[in-house]
Amino acid sequence: MAIIVHLLELVKMVLWTYAILCNTFEKCENTTKRLEITEYLVTLFVKVIELTPDGLLELLYMCINKLGPDYEGLELGIGESLLMKAVAQSTGRDMKQLKSDYVKCGDLGTVAKNSKGSQKTLFKPKALTVPHVFRTLKEIAIITGNSAQSKKIDKIKGLLVACQDEEAKFIIRHLEGKLRIGLAEQTVLSALAQAVVFSNKDNSKLSTLKKEELLASAVETVKYVYNQLPTYDVIIPALLKYPIEELLEHCTMHPGVPLKPMLAHPTKSLTEVLDRFENNTFTCEFKYDGERAQIHRHEDGTISVYSRNSENMSVRYPDILNAVDKWVKPSTTSFILDCEAVAWDKEEGKILPFQVLSTRKRKDVKEEEITVRVALFAFDCLYLNGKSLIREPLQKRREKLYESFQETENEFYFAKHMDSNNIEDIQTFLDVSIANYCEGLMVKSFDGSEATYEPSKRSRNWLKVKKDYLTGIGDSMDLVVIGAFYGRGKRTSVYGAFLLACYDPETEEYQTICKLGTGFSDENLQMFYDTLKDHVIEKPKRFYCLGENAVKPDIWFEPVQVWEVKCADLSVSPRYMAGVGRVDPSKGISLRFPRFIRVREDKDPESATTSEQVSEFYFNQANLQGNNHQNGKNMDYY
Repeated sequence: MAIIVHLLELVKMVLWTYAILCNTFEKCENTTKRLEITEYLVTLFVKVIELTPDGLLELLYMCINKLGPDYEGLELGIGESLLMKAVAQSTGRDMKQLKSDYVKCGDLGTVAKNSKGSQKTLFKPKALTVPHVFRTLKEIAIITGNSAQSKKIDKIKGLLVACQDEEAKFIIRHLEGKLRIGLAEQTVLSALAQAVVFSNKDNSKLSTLKKEELLASAVETVKYVYNQLPTYDVIIPALLKYPIEELLEHCTMHPGVPLKPMLAHPTKSLTEVLDRFENNTFTCEFKYDGERAQIHRHEDGTISVYSRNSENMSVRYPDILNAVDKWVKPSTTSFILDCEAVAWDKEEGKILPFQVLSTRKRKDVKEEEITVRVALFAFDCLYLNGKSLIREPLQKRREKLYESFQETENEFYFAKHMDSNNIEDIQTFLDVSIANYCEGLMVKSFDGSEATYEPSKRSRNWLKVKKDYLTGIGDSMDLVVIGAFYGRGKRTSVYGAFLLACYDPETEEYQTICKLGTGFSDENLQMFYDTLKDHVIEKPKRFYCLGENAVKPDIWFEPVQVWEVKCADLSVSPRYMAGVGRVDPSKGISLRFPRFIRVREDKDPESATTSEQVSEFYFNQANLQGNNHQNGKNMDYY
């Protein structure tokens, strides 16, 4: 018996090693097939669940390259210069040679692996384990204050010295903040659900059909639970303790854990709205031009404010925290509200442009020093007095919103709404929204099964209509700046134009989409030069999808800034790679006559417009143009 226990412990030790995880990463990197990647993960997760279930949580975080839930804000993303210093010091290599190698291969992780491979050691170091690597990464992330850089380098060196084979490559990629192996979080969720099913021995007796149904149901359950409670810290222990069909009973949404917000599809005409909601009840709301804010109140009265990216913005809005009691009725104890925070002119009692809100301080905000005031416009109640409402129709959620809260002047308002299926009424309401300094309308399914709140989903049950949809592609895009061109003439001292890209979450690539040189003020160009010059890199990242006949800028940047851009229309191009493979095997989609609108400080690069969305814009445009040609006249856009 003692021998068996000892053997089991040895197996567990092998399974805990970081090398096993890196081996799985290597397999994922060497294939582009989603099913194969899922199978590799399922195999790994099943072994861990069977032998070392306590290590599943850390292992999963390593797979998605996170250190905890998004709302905790714990991130790595360490700069290349610091990582190069650590690689140089841990391998004894010359910095100049390291930089030369990096320019050649474009991947610092591979440079680190090759540098380790050429290094001779007297003794083989003790094998790295997943828990040790995970803990060390967290320690590196929280280091601040004096000598922070040197302390981080010391810890990184400690990991690199112990690396074997492929481990150095993935240690560096963990530290950079991106594994770049095509391991999307939705794939990890799917693999996790399947692994839980396969690890239950009773399920092996099921027929193939029953097993497939069970797997599909498990994946749907895990993804649904994660969308309304996005924290593995709660989900993983529950999965290991309870049957998967009971998961929702033990993992329910609650204040303090922000949901991924529901998003809307753009539409180009009011007739399109009526076609979508034919024979269904819908409602129209003002679309406010501000910052999405999810307001949470715990049972103990604690208030938290979260952004659309689950960032805790409570310190940015002390005025909201101090005003909550005024607009919460006595019967309301806990809640989660979906709101829009807009810049507000108290004297005039009106909304100010988004550009004004963007000037408000983001850190160390003291209420007495605030110069840009905000008002909240609440449009949804997702949780109330201990109960989730997201499965309730919007009609019921709005009733709860009005019953439980009250408007307070200059601080808290309900989103203006109108319920009508008359196109003339909607047109009038759209005009009223514009006159009230809003962007347009949100049109939402109001009653029935299609009127539930769908976290993290861009749903056609919500449509957005803007006044400027009368021209152009029907919606703006949020694109990432990855390069710049030297300015000429009066732009000589700044960058004159920029290379932009959309994001493909499946491949984790930034795909080029256009060169942008219009819509800028002189102040914009100077600001962009001052902020982006600190993020210049020697060559494009290996995860920049450029194509063979690529547009090549004079300067390359780290993907750090997101801009809102509008254009006249979209076209297929051999020089840009947005949505490549979706409309053409080798060509992508580009923007014609793009113009800069604003900086999206509320979005990180991975929240940019996706390649799938760009493709949808293109196909929608093609459909509309086809209809125009068929009708022999231009469509009537409202």
